[in-house]
Amino acid sequence: MALYVTTFILGPLENNTYLLADPETKKAVVIDPSFDSERVLETIDRLKFELTEIWLTHAHFDHLAGATIAYRFTPPLKTGLHPDDLPLWKQAGGAVNWGIHVEPGPEPEILFCHGQKIRLGNSIIEVRHVPGHTPGHVMFYLPTEKLAFVGDVIFYRGIGRTDLPGGNFKQLINSIQTQIFTLPPDTTLLSGHGPETTVAEERANNPFLR
Repeated sequence: MALYVTTFILGPLENNTYLLADPETKKAVVIDPSFDSERVLETIDRLKFELTEIWLTHAHFDHLAGATIAYRFTPPLKTGLHPDDLPLWKQAGGAVNWGIHVEPGPEPEILFCHGQKIRLGNSIIEVRHVPGHTPGHVMFYLPTEKLAFVGDVIFYRGIGRTDLPGGNFKQLINSIQTQIFTLPPDTTLLSGHGPETTVAEERANNPFLR
């Protein structure tokens, strides 16, 4: 049975927050909960899913601003993050630099690493380390679904910023070339902002990657 995926466009930066669930086991995770993530919980309740974890592609404030939903559960839900982004997480994702107060939620207990296999219900998902936008940025690849959650590494005909602290342009391009463009061409890419795209589309038409 195919996994359930839905997108919520949340907050002033129009972040894509994703709900990923296994319809058979009813287990669900939230990827990159942004502002107003209570909307995600309402959908989870309506569909009778069981939220089990929160996964962060990286620790910028707009991708973790809703992580406090983890406190709604007893004990609080576990959060996953790559350890190279823990310093950024401890700074609340850099929110203070934008004059914004953000509570980053529970300290991450799941520390992602490259090549790690994580489970959601009956599905296995691969973690890939894709630094460049931030040092600890990761993506989640679902080969059976031909789907990848790529955060702010690549967008529809765009790429992630590298002018923020911890950004590295050469790293970002290398991450895209070695970890995203090596996926099957028909793989759907779900980014942190903007519409979905595919590997084939970006290889052919992304002006930053020609």
